[in-house]
Amino acid sequence: MPINRNAEHHRDRVIEALKDEISSMLEGDLNDPRIGLCTLTDVIMAPGGKSARVLVQVDGPEEDVKQTMAALQDARVYIRNTVRETLGKRHIPELTFHLDQSALANSRIEELLGRMKKREKPASK
Repeated sequence: MPINRNAEHHRDRVIEALKDEISSMLEGDLNDPRIGLCTLTDVIMAPGGKSARVLVQVDGPEEDVKQTMAALQDARVYIRNTVRETLGKRHIPELTFHLDQSALANSRIEELLGRMKKREKPASK
């Protein structure tokens, strides 16, 4: 099946525009006190373009993480409408916010690799 490069390029442009607008909103446009220090890490759009997963990394204790994620879920319609107006588009994908666990997974992998290296050193002598 041939690749539709125009559609792929359009999809990439929409994802980048969503990243830019949502990250700027997270930096200061949202006035909800429940939203703590958070960073947008990625936007993953469904193949049809009807929905998008917004991956967010939240700094702080577990309680702050839960409050921030709840506040972002509550504000997703406001964020979507604001992005739609800012970009001047008719259709913007439905947004869902998800906690990005990749930093935790990477640190766990690094820890396990470090343990393996320590175990290998005495065996090689």
